[in-house]
Amino acid sequence: MFDLAWILAIVFFALVFDYINGFHDTANAIATSVSTKALAPRYAIIVAASFNFIGALSGTAVAATIGKNIIAPEVVTPLVIVAALIGAIFWNLFTWYYGIPSSSSHALIGGLVGAALAGFGPLQVQWRGFIGIFSGLIISPVVGLVMGSIIMTLLFWLFRKSSPAKTNKKFRHLQILAACMASFAHGSNDAQKSMGIITMSLVSAGMLSTFVVPLWVKIACATAMALGTAIGGWKIIRTMGGKIFRIEPINGFAADFTSALVIYGGTMIGAPVSTTHVVSSSIMGVGAAKRFRGVRWNIARQIIIAWFITIPCAALASIVAFTLLNYIF
Repeated sequence: MFDLAWILAIVFFALVFDYINGFHDTANAIATSVSTKALAPRYAIIVAASFNFIGALSGTAVAATIGKNIIAPEVVTPLVIVAALIGAIFWNLFTWYYGIPSSSSHALIGGLVGAALAGFGPLQVQWRGFIGIFSGLIISPVVGLVMGSIIMTLLFWLFRKSSPAKTNKKFRHLQILAACMASFAHGSNDAQKSMGIITMSLVSAGMLSTFVVPLWVKIACATAMALGTAIGGWKIIRTMGGKIFRIEPINGFAADFTSALVIYGGTMIGAPVSTTHVVSSSIMGVGAAKRFRGVRWNIARQIIIAWFITIPCAALASIVAFTLLNYIF
């Protein structure tokens, strides 16, 4: 079932997904820093790429969750995995082209579910694991929204007697630290998803006896994501960095700091979270604390709609991909 050609195809598409994930989600870590001019775009990309790479090598708990808890081992076939990756890649490129900050995590999970449904039916999807993962994907943005609002309110109270110009000058430097933290957290969570796909395939092919992510898989996925990050995702940066509300350095620090805490918290417990969702909800929470009416809720509504349609749309794309691949092969 798994010959060398199929293994190479799976590794190739997984790394392509990681590469696209890098430039699709670059905005998550650096949008606020670029919009407030805390970092020049060129340096922001270097920071994001470097810390994404380091974060990607920091653990494998999320990889194990993706590799074990969505589809049953007996349906891990080359066609299912390749179709799932093609569906996720298609949706990422589609949303990137239109500047929609959708979730690569949702796209991959939707792709896996859709391909398994197309090939083997609903009984082979591990719905308990899927619901657990989906719950984490839904809860984490809510946590980001609430925490962002709380942290921003606390900062306003602490610096209420300081002049706005002095405060923003101070936080422009702190934003760089927060951007590094957010980039590290992004790499620690998102790169592991492709690691989980590749390792799951290697186990099913009999090339690994247990689910342990090989070092070469870690380095390959970390490198692919870092290279994708270095390309940048300027369409999404414009949405995340300025269209939700007018961000100042203190707001950017609060949003990035909140995002880093929530995303890395998910990584520590092996929960795949959507970095896009967490960052955008953190920005909304920070903006609401600053001035509720200052948040452009129509843009926020578009982002939220993208949150909910990504899984079914990626699943549909992977069903189409599976049908075509099955016909060809």
